[in-house]
Amino acid sequence: MATSGSILGNPVIRLEDPRILRGEARYVDDLPLPGAAHLVFVRSTIAHARIESIDTSDAQAMPGVIAVYTSDDLDVPDVQGFIMLPPAFNRPSLATGRVRFVGDIVAAVVAETRAQAVDAAEAVVVDYDPLPVVVDPEAAMADDAPVLFEDHGSNIAFAMDMGDDPTVFEGADHIVKVRSVSQRLAAVPMETNACVAEPTASGMTIHVPTQGPNSLRDSLAPLLGFEQHELRVVAPAVGGGFGAKNGVYPEFVVVGHAAKQLQRPVKWVETRSENMVALVHGRGQLEYLELGLTAEGKIVGMKGRVIGDAGAYPAIGAFLVFFTRQMAPGVYDIPKVDVKAFAVATNTTPIAAYRGAGRPEAAQFLERALDIAADELGIDPVEIRKRNFIPPESFPLSTVTGSNYDTGEYLVPLEEACRIAGYDDLRAEQRARRDRGDTMLLGIGVSSYVEITAPGLVQEYGKVEVAADGGVDVTVGTSSHGQGHRTAFAMIVQDLLGVPMEKVRLIQNDTDLVPRGTGTMGSRSIQIAGSAVHEASTQVLEKAKQLAAHLLEADVSDITVYEGVGLGVAGVPANALTWQELALAATEVDRRPADWEGHLAVELDFNQGDSTYPFGAHIAVVEIDTETGRVELQRIVAVDDCGRIINPVLVRGQQHGGIAQGVAQALYEQVVYDDDGNPLTANLMDYAMPSAAELPSFETANTETPTPRNPLGAKGIGESATIGSTPAVQNAVVDALSHLGVTHLDMPFTAERVWQAIREAKGTA
Repeated sequence: MATSGSILGNPVIRLEDPRILRGEARYVDDLPLPGAAHLVFVRSTIAHARIESIDTSDAQAMPGVIAVYTSDDLDVPDVQGFIMLPPAFNRPSLATGRVRFVGDIVAAVVAETRAQAVDAAEAVVVDYDPLPVVVDPEAAMADDAPVLFEDHGSNIAFAMDMGDDPTVFEGADHIVKVRSVSQRLAAVPMETNACVAEPTASGMTIHVPTQGPNSLRDSLAPLLGFEQHELRVVAPAVGGGFGAKNGVYPEFVVVGHAAKQLQRPVKWVETRSENMVALVHGRGQLEYLELGLTAEGKIVGMKGRVIGDAGAYPAIGAFLVFFTRQMAPGVYDIPKVDVKAFAVATNTTPIAAYRGAGRPEAAQFLERALDIAADELGIDPVEIRKRNFIPPESFPLSTVTGSNYDTGEYLVPLEEACRIAGYDDLRAEQRARRDRGDTMLLGIGVSSYVEITAPGLVQEYGKVEVAADGGVDVTVGTSSHGQGHRTAFAMIVQDLLGVPMEKVRLIQNDTDLVPRGTGTMGSRSIQIAGSAVHEASTQVLEKAKQLAAHLLEADVSDITVYEGVGLGVAGVPANALTWQELALAATEVDRRPADWEGHLAVELDFNQGDSTYPFGAHIAVVEIDTETGRVELQRIVAVDDCGRIINPVLVRGQQHGGIAQGVAQALYEQVVYDDDGNPLTANLMDYAMPSAAELPSFETANTETPTPRNPLGAKGIGESATIGSTPAVQNAVVDALSHLGVTHLDMPFTAERVWQAIREAKGTA
């Protein structure tokens, strides 16, 4: 895995961890801010209603209360949903005349202490006139469904309907059908959402746990009435994001306007219960899929319909069905694809991008359909996948749904996963248990996947500068919140400049220090920002070689890097110049070459030109107790290919995190609403999120198929294991029950759901 003579590819311990483990990392709620007022939101307790009146008189009279705001008191603009959606779906920062989900913001209370603000918020009286509610996305598409946005005229926010292809199943001997649900999930980051707004002489500084400070500044500044340079956005330590801490929240707008009006710092931090209904949710898709196959198991065509739940205020979540449709063919050679996609508004918490963002849903319904096909055709699940893989000689290729696959060796990770898992032995053990009539059933689930990383986000800012102390300052437009950016970028600098990683400083997360940048999402950081650091370091090295050659009176071609020292003439290490000496010389006009300009610094925007497409294969092994329905995950084997690996420690960490969240969806997690739109899983007593104690040790491995689209050859890894693990576990559960006649079950696999399926299959329900 490691490159000879290079630190890249070697396991390097993360530099970020000590300050977190010692409690030295400061999050938004930890920031000292003398004189800050505290803001608490009054949120709707009803899913859909007209606001008849809001009585704030009692709240305003309570001790410590500074201000109480409704839409009549604070002129705050709407938050734009998504550039490709009609403006009718824009969200009022404070509800104006109507609420559309439990958690919608009705009012805001500002007080001297948080306790006083909480007490006053409870004294605000809201008179609601209830309206009809719709929480099911399929029902929301019906002609007689309650319409959330009358100006738009329907609940359909986004649609991709290319018409019907009557030839899609030509040549098919068999057609399989599946209705699959990818249930709604809560992100549940360790740190809840928060915002501190502080007026300054030149504008305002906002501290917020965001995944993209520069992007947030660019969007938030006009909403607060500032020019971009007047608003400073700082993300301190960020306790998890998973896609949910991306973009503008209406809470940020209200907090900013309150601070602006009061001319004092204002602070807001979510409670966990508030977080469960106010922070955006993920997934929430319903999929219908048909696969046409020959008798030998070769796919000839695919037909499908995807319905995405966008929640009460459709935004980026409404666009995720685009990625589901785009990635629908997966790793398979499918000549014809007819998949329609829709996203609709419902009276629920808005949906946004959650780890994988539309791609796990595509892998899930495709892998389920393929397992059903294997069962109906009597073909082993591994074998039917092998018969349909896109061959490696086909790359690069453009799929019929518009993906530009770069590289792929899809058979390799599947065979490696089978080897590690001992696939044939597992099948033999499964047969033996069934023959014995064991009450503990064994299930083996297989999934193969390909995903898209850096989707539409192929450019990023990077700067590398040798400082006066001989260290290197790396400035990037990405935003690390657990991924290990400092370690990865320092490795790239050390590899090129020979500067020890410990002397490489990462500058990020502050718009006063980072002029531009997109942020961290879409598994893009190492391939885009890492490549920016690589390119900037390469150019810094070329400049430094010219300077060193001038100072040492040597030819540039004779200058080499001496690891841990600096630059010198090849074969003459004693005369090498340190990076500190070079940095100082670069500032002295009389010591520089005549045509040499500036400091030892290069800044640039790296543009990859297109996305990359990681892939892999997962195998899950479950045991099911037929007497109780309890599912226990025994093993999960993940073989993921993210191109060239920069640091296997970081890759392994992302695999572990991704598997944990993918397994959690399959076995535990689900956001549930009743028919009136009341959330039934609004705290961690009711929302089943597993800890490490509920999960087995993960068996992870990698193959490496470099991409030609960036100088590192790297693809993304942050979401891959989530995409591969969920369908593997789902297939394993159904596989364990398949001999009983169970052909499909929706997630999560609670003991009750599985037990009921067993009873129905045995005719004892």
